[in-house]
Amino acid sequence: MARMTPEINAGSMADIAFLLLIFFLVTTTMDVDTGINRMLPPPIDPNAPEPPPVRERNVFVVLVDAQDRLMVEGQPGDIQTLRERAKEFLLNPDDDPSLPVKELIEIEHIGEFWVSRGVISLQNDRGTSYEMYIAVQNELAAAVREIRDQVSRENFGRRFAELRDEELVNAVRRAVPMAISEAEPRDIGGRR
Repeated sequence: MARMTPEINAGSMADIAFLLLIFFLVTTTMDVDTGINRMLPPPIDPNAPEPPPVRERNVFVVLVDAQDRLMVEGQPGDIQTLRERAKEFLLNPDDDPSLPVKELIEIEHIGEFWVSRGVISLQNDRGTSYEMYIAVQNELAAAVREIRDQVSRENFGRRFAELRDEELVNAVRRAVPMAISEAEPRDIGGRR
């Protein structure tokens, strides 16, 4: 006589496996990629004429070497003073001939405004630590943000981040452009 093999009810096993899967999906956290919020420039038009050379006085050079040492305008710098130095460069409050040229332009909703032609040039060594890179980026972006806040308060009575009208936001951006140029990382020196 043939023996009967007992059957195992696998339906409940599938239910348990499904419940365990749902449990792990709900209880685990997934890291969200974060980055630096920057608007990239549009692609270069191959038919566009060659841009004019940038005057040396219009460029604020910031270098970070492999040992995270900061050089600002060829002199040893400090992360604590970088924001104020960048603001002074961009504002050029005393019309210093060694600081960037300012151009008087008409901006809708603001009127005539002296706009700096200054550009901040950031260059990193390949060995620069991520923490130092982010710290320098934060200080330079904060300098521009503080100047935008100042212009926004003077003209619209509130901080730049509080502006809801896109035309007012664009007016402040035109008055204080985010002119930070980042060069390709290279070997600056100071290897670890």
